[in-house]
Amino acid sequence: MTEHTASAGAGRDTGERTPRRLRADAQRNVDALLVAAKAVFATSGVDAPAKEITDLAGVGVGTLYRHFPQRSDLVVAVFRHEVDACADAAPALATVNEPGVALGMWLHRYTEFLATKRGLATALHSGDPAFDALPGYFMGRLEPALGSLLDAAMESGEIRADVSARDLLYAIANLCVPVPHAGASFSRRMVALLIDGLHYDTGASRSPSSPGR
Repeated sequence: MTEHTASAGAGRDTGERTPRRLRADAQRNVDALLVAAKAVFATSGVDAPAKEITDLAGVGVGTLYRHFPQRSDLVVAVFRHEVDACADAAPALATVNEPGVALGMWLHRYTEFLATKRGLATALHSGDPAFDALPGYFMGRLEPALGSLLDAAMESGEIRADVSARDLLYAIANLCVPVPHAGASFSRRMVALLIDGLHYDTGASRSPSSPGR
């Protein structure tokens, strides 16, 4: 996130309006708050004391409330910031890697994103209308980002052609659901197996009778 407005309504913006550009020092404060809030939400939950967030960010509590008057504004901003970073990684990876490698790296990046989002899960599924637009934002940014990587890897013949971006987003999300008595490494290993499976049967999957992406 490179821009943000200092109003409660901006935190719930669905992307239709262009936000006002902040001064450089104010933008640094917003960026520091988003990084700190992400870390605190992951360890202490979204209801963590404001001072825990501001101490980590190195700013005052007044600065937090000036940019994010409601806690939901901060939760929305953190979520959108992480979605944007994940989506923006797709073209960056494609620029410097072969298609199949870029795809695999991005899917692992997405897996890490899902792991950090667990701290936001309770709030996002709380029924608060402030979060209603987030599922659409999630798919609107990540589905085309992954789709571009899939297209390139399929065209190069590196992976099978009978899987869609939405299929993979949902499949990996399911694999990242916490399993009792299994650590985070379990999800990473399962995702690695899924990625490995994309490279099998590429000839058959590219036949005319197979469904496309």
